Amino acid sequence: MITLEQIDKSRVPQHVAIIMDGNGRWAMKQQHERLFGHRNAFTAVRQAVEAAVQMGVKYLTLYTFSTENWNRPQAEVDGLMELLIKAVEDETKTLMDNDVRLRTIGDMGRIPERSRTMLQRCIDETSGNRTMTLILALSYSSRWEIAEAIKQICRDGLAPDQVDEETLRRYLTTSEYPDPDLLIRTGGELRVSNFLLWQMAYTEFYFSEQLWPDFRHEDFYAAVADYQSRQRRFGKTEAQVEEKK
Repeated sequence: MITLEQIDKSRVPQHVAIIMDGNGRWAMKQQHERLFGHRNAFTAVRQAVEAAVQMGVKYLTLYTFSTENWNRPQAEVDGLMELLIKAVEDETKTLMDNDVRLRTIGDMGRIPERSRTMLQRCIDETSGNRTMTLILALSYSSRWEIAEAIKQICRDGLAPDQVDEETLRRYLTTSEYPDPDLLIRTGGELRVSNFLLWQMAYTEFYFSEQLWPDFRHEDFYAAVADYQSRQRRFGKTEAQVEEKK
């Protein structure tokens, strides 16, 4: 088991993204409906936020609800939106205690007004916090994000030779945040599910068999310890990276 003391805080990833997978399967193992798993996921969210703050992570992005999730049974979608309201109400104090500010990315126009109101209240209340930024990806998909960025570039009348990688980056919903250094996916699945595709060009991936409701501080430490065991070369040779040190 990895402990906090084993983490080299001088080499902690600045930005960690998490695909929180396995709520439904966890609930079925407990012989409950899927929403039971979503309800029990908030303990894992709290543990992830606390562990990230302890290690010195500056940005934590959680894949909370994808655009594809709107296709789930209406009862589950409605239940998730109600759980979102409750989570924001219950966790605002945790965010304040840990000096964490809340932000969102995604197509917020599709989120019910009551949920948006609660989110905005928490965003406003935590806006002065500086230790870490917690970003909820809500009604989000990467293909949607890139398509929206291209539409806005066209609306702004940019000529083709004015558009490069940096231009597109500025039009993404994540433009004010650094790209993720580490992606964690729980639940044993080995895919990125339309999440931050542009931003994860050089992200290190860590896949865990742990179902999300069981995710704890130690699981986060293990992912970061694994990240710290790797050499990030960004297209350079190993010799070039070593020479730079």
